[in-house]
Amino acid sequence: MRTALLRSPLDRDILRLAVPALGALVAEPLFLLTDTALVGHLGADALAGLGIASIVLQTAVGLLVFLAYATTPTVARRLGAGDTPGAIRAGIDGMWLALGIGVLLLVAGLPLAAPVARTLGADGAVADAATTYLSVSLWGLPGMLLVIAATGLLRGLQDTRTPLIVAVAGFAANAGLNALLIYGAGLGIAGSALGTVVAQWGMAAVYVVIAVRAARRYGSPLRPGLRGVSASALAGGWLLLRTASLRVAMLATVAVGASVGVTELATLQIALTVFSTLAFVLDAYAIAGQALIGHGLGAADVPRVQAVTRRLIVLGVVSGVALGLVAAALAPLLGPVFTSDAAVRQALVPALLVVAASTPLAGYVFVLDGVLIGAGDARYLAWTGVVNLVAYLPLLALAAFASGTAALVAILAALCFGYLGARAVTLGLRARGTRWIVTGA
Repeated sequence: MRTALLRSPLDRDILRLAVPALGALVAEPLFLLTDTALVGHLGADALAGLGIASIVLQTAVGLLVFLAYATTPTVARRLGAGDTPGAIRAGIDGMWLALGIGVLLLVAGLPLAAPVARTLGADGAVADAATTYLSVSLWGLPGMLLVIAATGLLRGLQDTRTPLIVAVAGFAANAGLNALLIYGAGLGIAGSALGTVVAQWGMAAVYVVIAVRAARRYGSPLRPGLRGVSASALAGGWLLLRTASLRVAMLATVAVGASVGVTELATLQIALTVFSTLAFVLDAYAIAGQALIGHGLGAADVPRVQAVTRRLIVLGVVSGVALGLVAAALAPLLGPVFTSDAAVRQALVPALLVVAASTPLAGYVFVLDGVLIGAGDARYLAWTGVVNLVAYLPLLALAAFASGTAALVAILAALCFGYLGARAVTLGLRARGTRWIVTGA
């Protein structure tokens, strides 16, 4: 029994995709960390402006991650069905869709940069810094969306190593360019944004070269196909609704935390940061699931699809247990790392224990989310995302009636057990059935 838990013939295939995917997931936030570290030396106004602009950009990119999630299963299905040219064409159609959305956002966003910064509470020098960063960064958005869609193409082709290499190279280029442009060229916060834009378009160029070479090798057309782009947009629309429900849940959590008090909000921010870090590890299994499930369904290999699903659940839950034990052990030690405020440190320990206790459940949820995305079950994920949100908001509202640390613990319990629990029910019920198992290209 112990051997069956720790070893499986499927582990090699899963880890071959999951480990590089984890590296790429960790590399992406380093863009923002690098900008923050370098801009921080320009003064408080510049750093505050970066914070405002980053919220806007992270929200846009977070909502548009569906460009990868919609592309991966489509490409994987066609590859599994033996249609490699069709798989590459589907990925290229996804890249055309990403480019089109990016250009539209660029055109619409440029005149809105200053009003958006002011709407989020910035004024004076902070508003100027936020507007400058946003105005420059928007020129890199089409490139960033191309990178997201191309990553979905390669994941669908069962390749997560290349996105890792590109992400690491992009991070290194971003860091060097930002230092050069901020301080060497004296461009200040505009130099930080410009360095990131150049790095994003450099990564996009690498992916375009890879896609063009693959298309020429297998005879896939490079021009956009209306049918393929429309299919990507339809699948992406459902995944956009799913992602939007997740974002609303997180925003509501922060809003309720803000209503309780400053200490509770500060502690909640740290706890959510730790939760997000743990989620990166578990999301690597979800990405592997997207690729393997899509490929297996394309090949009409239902027994393999079911076996991969079972194994991913085991790995997700076991990894969640391990991460939870580590987080619980570190809970008393992490306070000084994040803050010097004694009240926040004291409240952080019970908050992190709640997060640690929920990681096995999070592993189950994230894995099944990846499995159903890989199956192309986007409509179900979208509608149940709304249902889960409706179930969560009353729990969150009840948590707000408490005060102090009790309110903080109640908010996190609502998120980590109420919201994740609702998602576990809707995902688990779907996975136990067979309606999501639709084979063929």
